[in-house]
Amino acid sequence: MIKHWLSLVLAFSVVVSAVAADSESLCRHNHFAQPAADRSDYRKYAPSREVDILHLALNVQPNFTNRTVAGTSKLLFKPLGKALHELKLDAIDLTIIDVKGSEAIESYQVAKEQIIITFAKPIPVGKEASVEVSYQAEPARGLFFRTTEMGYKDGETHLWTQGEAMDHRHWYPGYDFPNEKFTSEVTCTVPVGMTVLSNGKLISQNTNSAKDSLTVTWKQEKPHVNYLVALVAGYFDKIEDQYKDIPMAFYVPPSDIKEAANSYGNTKDMMAFFEKEIGVPYPWEKYYQVVVRDFTFGGMENTSLTILTDRTLFTKEFEALRRSDGLVAHELAHQWFGNLVTCKDWSHLWLNEGFATYYDVLYDGHKNGRDTLLYRMWQTANSITAVTNEPKSIVYRTYDKPMEQFSYLAYRKGSWILHMLRSQLGESLYRRCIQTYVERNQFDTVVTQDLNAVIEELSGRSYDRFFDQWVYHAHHPELEAEYSYDATTRLAKVSVKQTQKISDKVLLFEFPLEVQFTGKFGATNVQFTVKEKGEDFYVSLPSAPESVVLDPKVALLARTKFKLPNQMLYAQLNDKKQVGARLNAVEQLATKKDQQTVAKLKEVLNKDAFWGVRVEAAKALQSIHTDEALAALIDSQTQKDARARKQVLESIGGFFSDSTLRTATAALGGEKNPDIIAQAVRNLGAYSTGEVEEILKQQLKSESYMNVTADAAVAAMRTQDNPIYIAPLLAVLKERENKFTTRGFVAGLDALAYLSRNETEKAVVREFLVGLVKHPKEGVKLGAISSLGTLEDTQAVAVLETFATAARESPERTAADKAIAQIRSAKRPSDNLATLRSTLLELKKESSETRKELDTLKKQLQATDPKSGAVKKKK
Repeated sequence: MIKHWLSLVLAFSVVVSAVAADSESLCRHNHFAQPAADRSDYRKYAPSREVDILHLALNVQPNFTNRTVAGTSKLLFKPLGKALHELKLDAIDLTIIDVKGSEAIESYQVAKEQIIITFAKPIPVGKEASVEVSYQAEPARGLFFRTTEMGYKDGETHLWTQGEAMDHRHWYPGYDFPNEKFTSEVTCTVPVGMTVLSNGKLISQNTNSAKDSLTVTWKQEKPHVNYLVALVAGYFDKIEDQYKDIPMAFYVPPSDIKEAANSYGNTKDMMAFFEKEIGVPYPWEKYYQVVVRDFTFGGMENTSLTILTDRTLFTKEFEALRRSDGLVAHELAHQWFGNLVTCKDWSHLWLNEGFATYYDVLYDGHKNGRDTLLYRMWQTANSITAVTNEPKSIVYRTYDKPMEQFSYLAYRKGSWILHMLRSQLGESLYRRCIQTYVERNQFDTVVTQDLNAVIEELSGRSYDRFFDQWVYHAHHPELEAEYSYDATTRLAKVSVKQTQKISDKVLLFEFPLEVQFTGKFGATNVQFTVKEKGEDFYVSLPSAPESVVLDPKVALLARTKFKLPNQMLYAQLNDKKQVGARLNAVEQLATKKDQQTVAKLKEVLNKDAFWGVRVEAAKALQSIHTDEALAALIDSQTQKDARARKQVLESIGGFFSDSTLRTATAALGGEKNPDIIAQAVRNLGAYSTGEVEEILKQQLKSESYMNVTADAAVAAMRTQDNPIYIAPLLAVLKERENKFTTRGFVAGLDALAYLSRNETEKAVVREFLVGLVKHPKEGVKLGAISSLGTLEDTQAVAVLETFATAARESPERTAADKAIAQIRSAKRPSDNLATLRSTLLELKKESSETRKELDTLKKQLQATDPKSGAVKKKK
């Protein structure tokens, strides 16, 4: 499952806050209360398996009008260890109609989260038995409807499921934990004309005698875990392909079929790469992908049937700014890592998500070059090491809810564990280790020690310390390094200190550190083993090096301070072989403000062969933030790669000046890429002028794929914090809801409330938002509730309090409680932000004009009296 650092959205109440904070669009951060240390469930472990479940058979009939499901769940099992008197099945809010079994059932009871079935006689160990539960459900989680009545497009009604972590219990009873694998089959009856998709291979597809319903059965003949069971049913169009003898298909809602190939096109190439890289053939009967509306994550890797968010779709006019390759590769890699080999419990989730994250990067490097692979790992390392006070290790048992584990630790840091292993073992030995690990544990569950054992067996080296410090303990090395060269002894000295705070959670690390010395003698690479708090290392060199680079191959996860003189950094900029050296040099130069550095970065921005270095050069110039840096950015707008072109415009937008305003308006006239147009619109948010006001109103009604330019206008209006936008924004939200994505519409509601929060009269906006708190789209409903908090209107409290009777952990109650707290703690600002910005711009203009007048007077004075250039003090 992906909540990509590229992203991931889970709940729209979280999205609202993320939009307000202008944070990453697809990133989700979870906040859960920690369990008390004196509770029995303080540390989480896999539950005991009292039975071996052999097969699950579901037969369901969804009701798209009522958004309910009725069906049967039949489990075939045999007791383990001891005779079985009671069978406990996970089930939440299911209406149980009947329970039958192959063995006599004495009774059954429906508890809060379980069905407990008591047999008349204990079932002996090893004897196969079955139970069949008939039930009905109106699922709050696990199974989701998308219908016309809910506000979705005509002819695109569908449903989809999402089991991970443990949500299938909301729509069928079963064993809902990842330490049990079994085969499965799903039978579903829907109206004729719909498509039904599930795991495995298609067994049958029959129309009833009245020709108005269709019953479809899919069977998964190889074992997998419960959360990977999937069902998608509804109206879809598809494109098809085949890799070897594996059928492949990509399903989308009918209105999106034109964009399907853009997202699906490289899947076959990915599968070929993964088979070669992993050394194990694709293990399932088919590989289908299906795009659904308002999926709660980026994607979900159900066995042989991946479900994807519709936000992955794009048109070709977005160029390289939008790609589905990362998401598609991540979910495809899961078919091996997570599906074929599955973490035993959620504390070892990185064995699923870290692998999928890293193999997406490996494919990117395979397709787009090694610089791309290293750049992505460099970016990931920066995001990980930016977290300075993380107390959690990757393997972490004191979580409260399983979803807490789906964090950057499992994904990004997990991928870095594998990257360091690959760097230390070498690519060939690493591949042998991974192939053996997968082959040995296929169709089974694993813990981290299983991977460690294979690596030690094949490499002959002990990796206990590696896994202990990187996986079982928290944080990463924080390094301070210094360099010097003694011309007399011809020795280069590198001093390294580990400055992280050592504790029972964070260890003193031992790791290899490569250092590259480059000079007239060529390039010399030396590897040191760092293991003390402070160490000095010496290298004999024929002359003083022109550059010294720590970790040139981007192979170490560490936060490093290594200050070098500008001339060395300039030399690193010219290292065409090591993208890591260039990236590190650009990062250090971002702290300088001299004109030579600006000129060097401008040269990099226009001439470096790799787009990622150009992107970082643009960011560095923005960070330097001088007039010369702004001029360099403005002069560098001609970029063939859209990623660099957008970053240049975004970096220009980080300056508050007339030039920025002119650049943004010019981009609106000459740019074709919707994302770059949207960036130009966002840049206008800092300027409160009549011209900008008209542009934003026009862009609010503009037509673009997924409404990206109108979304940008909403963001710019929110930034301006000017109530003049309340009326046009309200009108567009009322009249053009169907033009927005759910996420975009929710952002619009929040912006409307934000703009209105300081108004004396809020009734019109309040009533509009109140009218949406019962919206059939859960995302819109939660967005409206949250926006009432943003509005800070005490008269909305009564409405919000009606949600207090909802379940304590329900999204509605959580959003309402937060909104009420926000209203009660609201403080009014002392000044209008838009007025302050306008005043600042005028002052800047006046200052610029005054400076020009003084320069003119000075030149006139020098022209009439050449000696006046020097100012003498009076005696």
